[in-house]
Order: sequence, then structure tokens, then C-alpha cells
Amino acid sequence: TCPADGEIRGSNPCSEYMFLDDTACNLASLNLMAFYDQEAGKFDDEAYRHATRLWTTVLEISVVMAQFPASQIARKSYDYRTLGLGYANLGSLLMVMGLAYDSPEGRAAAAALTAILTGEAYAQSARMAAAFGPFARYGANKAAMLRVIRNHRRAAHNAPEAEYEALTVKPAGLDASACPANLAAAARESWDQALRLGEKHGYRNAQTTAIAPTGTIGLLMDCDTTGVEPDFALVKFKKLAGGGFFKIINQCVPPALRALGYSEEAIAEIEAYALGRGSLAGAPGGLSAAALAAKGLPAPALARAEAALKDAFSLEACFSPRLLGGEAMAALGIPEAEYGQDGFSLLRRLGFGDAAIEEAELWACGTMGVEGAPGLDPSHLPVFDTATPSGKKGTRSIPWQAHISMMAAVQAFVSGAISKTINMPNQASYEDVKGAYMVAWRSMLKSIALYRDGSKLSQPLSALAPGADLIADSILSLQEEGGLQEEAAGAAVGASPRGPGSGEPELPGMPAAPRGVRRALPNRRSGYTQKAKIGGHSVFVRTGEYDDGALGEIFLDMQKEGAAFRSIMNSFAIAVSLGLQYGVPLEEYVDAFTFTRFE
Repeated sequence: TCPADGEIRGSNPCSEYMFLDDTACNLASLNLMAFYDQEAGKFDDEAYRHATRLWTTVLEISVVMAQFPASQIARKSYDYRTLGLGYANLGSLLMVMGLAYDSPEGRAAAAALTAILTGEAYAQSARMAAAFGPFARYGANKAAMLRVIRNHRRAAHNAPEAEYEALTVKPAGLDASACPANLAAAARESWDQALRLGEKHGYRNAQTTAIAPTGTIGLLMDCDTTGVEPDFALVKFKKLAGGGFFKIINQCVPPALRALGYSEEAIAEIEAYALGRGSLAGAPGGLSAAALAAKGLPAPALARAEAALKDAFSLEACFSPRLLGGEAMAALGIPEAEYGQDGFSLLRRLGFGDAAIEEAELWACGTMGVEGAPGLDPSHLPVFDTATPSGKKGTRSIPWQAHISMMAAVQAFVSGAISKTINMPNQASYEDVKGAYMVAWRSMLKSIALYRDGSKLSQPLSALAPGADLIADSILSLQEEGGLQEEAAGAAVGASPRGPGSGEPELPGMPAAPRGVRRALPNRRSGYTQKAKIGGHSVFVRTGEYDDGALGEIFLDMQKEGAAFRSIMNSFAIAVSLGLQYGVPLEEYVDAFTFTRFE
């Protein structure tokens, strides 16, 4: 909008704000779900437009109230008065409306909502310009800004390509035939007003909208999804302020099922399939509460297991000897020497096979997704697709091409840019990444951010894939890389009986582990899991052991914490694991780090 004053040469780290150097904008976002009437099945466009006008005014006031890190940023921000109004919960809204994220209808609805937001914001900016005057540099950039507004309006009316001014790539216009009529009409009316008022009064703000990631404020607004993103998974674990957690399904799944015409009984059955029943009472197959009682499991122990099942992810964890207690083990005739061994499984000890355990686990703990749910029409599955496969049986996910298509549908109606992650599976190739950038460029996107699942040791959200452990995989890959070196060095071990290369233990009772030569762990190894509470944080320590019982690796799991904190813990665990495999005695680590405090 202001080419007379320079080029746009970069963006903020999240990539939604793109403007001249040394400028800034304040952000605000509207929760789209707050404007949707689920009973009527209609989006309240009038309330949405009113909220847009209100928050455009609020952000304009914030320009003179904000503090900036440098005088030139303060000066330019005052001169251009750029704003960053956006929205959150788009993915949830589309699901509740019964629209698939990857569908023409979903993209058209998103485009219309964005067009209303920016068109109404510019119209309000023009009204404020009528009262207080346009932004300081409007006169020098008037022709260019009005050209931009005219192009936005043409996109809202889905004009032919020949009508656009000074564009090398035609933007994606609003497909009124694929979205609710009230949204399409409101979008076009907003842009008609924005152009008419702007031609008369100018604009108070050089930019008005940007689609921010809304991560933190999305939590405060109780949003299931952020910004323009789809949901990451249908079932999540919510941490409680007082400690612990509970399992919740995406709040939009039941309303979405109602919008698709399912009965309350069918909805309850699908929810139970995803979340589980939280109990083994009435479980099909051979493993049920009654079957456990018949095996001799005392009623108090069974009650403790049932209580744990309500928020459990796996069945085995609810039947650990620690949870059930030594008295229950004694009543079953199982000695401590047996149940104290690593890898002990009470359910298998009682005679239940893998098939029975898996069937009971799905009954009690759920699948964490809706694929395969009884009574769910397969043609409705796209409505519930998420960024990564959801649940233990999940195979579907939104392809990366659909992420770009959604951004392209929205970009034509945003002043700035869109902060959004284009999620790619772990198997994505170089050609996939190259193709994503090419498609984004051809789609007239201003910026994109790619993320390949599992490409970092610590990531904010992880897909629920059985057996997937990023830390374990990283350590295993390091072991494999060093395997040839270990084999080559093996002949030299023992050349100096007590030197650094000695195969004898340095401390009494310690297994042989030559210093400077890495000792590979077996691909299949035993270990145990220990839970602890440290400063209110739940920490799970998992171990990997050599065949002789010596410790060879540790994993520290704090999956409910922030990415930075988890990354530090993961790095510490990898460092200790590598040291153990190169022969550093465990006692050295214990002595070095015991009683360390961070205050």
C-alpha cells in the first residue's frame, strides 16, 4: 500500500506482518466460533462485522499507547498506523459447519470470513480518516493504496483476470456459489463500502489485518484451533492447574456430527469409540472387569485400576504393581521377585493374550480418533481430518497441498500475510519441499513456513503414532552411525589392561565399558519407567539396558511442558546416554548433578 516509501524486504518471525522496515503493528484476533449459532446453523455476519469495527477502533487507539524499542520504529509506526486484526478457530468453525478443511466449500467459507474482516476493517479505517484524517504518508501513496483496495474488491466479486491492476498472478477470488449466501453478500458489501469511503476520505491505517498464529491468546479464548490452522488431533490431554490431566475430545466433534445429521445415540457411540468408556465394565472379549475379578484380583485393586482408566492412554499402565499395591499381588499369589522384574505384565501373567489386551484397551481407552467408528459414514471422514493422523488407527490427514490451497483462498483478502505451518509427514522428500514453495509462489502467497513431522527432537505437538519415539530414534541412529567404528576398535580393546581402552570396570561392581570406545546397545532391550514429581512437574524417566543389566540410555519425558524446556531435557538425556555408552560411570553423573537447584 505504500510503495513510494520503500520495498517490503522482510517480515516478523511469525511472518504475518509484512511492511516497511522499522514499523510495527499491534495484534488482536476474533474467535470465529463466538459468532456461530450451532442450533440455527448460521454464522452471525452482522455481529462479526460489528466486532471488526470495534476492534479496528481499539487497535487504532493502541497505536498512540504502545511502546517501541527504538525512536525510528515509534515514528514510522505512528506515521503509517498499521494494524494487525485477525481471527482464530477457523478449523473448528469449518468442522462445526460440517465442512471439510480440504474442500471448495471450506475454502470459500474461509475466504468470505477473511474478506468480511479486512473489508470491514478498511471501511472503519476510512470512517476514522473522515474524523481524524488519513495516516501521515497516505497522500504520497494514495494512488497505490486505492489500487490495492480495488484489487481486493475485485477478488471479493471474483472478477475476471483482465480486470486486476498491475498483478502478475491472478489471486483466488471468492466463490460465492460454494459458501453461505449471507457471508458472500456481507463480504462484497464490506468491500464496496471500503472502496467508496476510502476514495472519499482516505484511510487512517496503511494496513488493517494480518492472520497471526494466535497460540497463546487462542488458549485464553478456549479455541480448539489457532489462526487459519486445522486441528492437530481430535483427542488431546488437558493439563489441570492442580496437577494431573484429563482426556478431552475436540469440542467441535459432537456439534459437527449433529450438523451432519447424526442422532444423539450415534454421537455418544462415536465419542465412546474415540475417548473410550473409561472402564472395563461390559468390555467385549475375554478381558473385562468381571474376568479380572474371577481371576482373583481384589475389589479395591480393581477399583483403583478403574479409576485410572478414566484418563488413561494405555491399559497396561492401569494394572502396574505400583498402582495396584503389594497386597493385590500377594492375593494373586505373585511374589515380589517376579512382579518387581522389568517388563512384568500383570495382564499377561493372568493369562490374557495380546489380542484380548488390545481389544480391551480400545474399549476402555479409545482410539483417539474417529476412523472406523461405528455408524460413521465414510464420506464424512474429510470433515474430521486433521493436520496429522489422529489416534491409534488414524491413517488420514490433510495433505500439504491443502494447506497451501487454504492459504491461497485467504491471502487475497488479508492486508499483510498469514502465519501458518504447512505440515508435512516425516517421509516428505526434497522434491515435496521444493514443490510446496513452487505451488505457494504460483498461488500468490507472500510467505510460507514448512515443518516436516519429527524433524526436531522436540516439537510442540506430536502425532499419536504407536512406537514413534523421536529421542529413541535419534539415539539409535547415532548408535548405527558409530557401529562400524566400534567394530574396528574392538580388536584394540585390552591392549592396555588398565588404560583408557581397558575392557575392565574402573569401579567395583561396574560392567566393562572401555573408555573412548562406544558400546552398542542391543536393538531390543529391557528397561523400566519411573514417574516422579519435581517442583510440580511430572517427569517420566525411562531407561534402556544392556543384556547384562548395565544402564545404557535414559529418556526424560515431560510432554506437557513447553518446547524449550523439553528440548533442554531431551538434550541432557542424549548427552548422558552417549556418555554411558562410552563408558562414563553412572556414579559420576549422580555425583555431579544430585542436589542441583535452579532458583
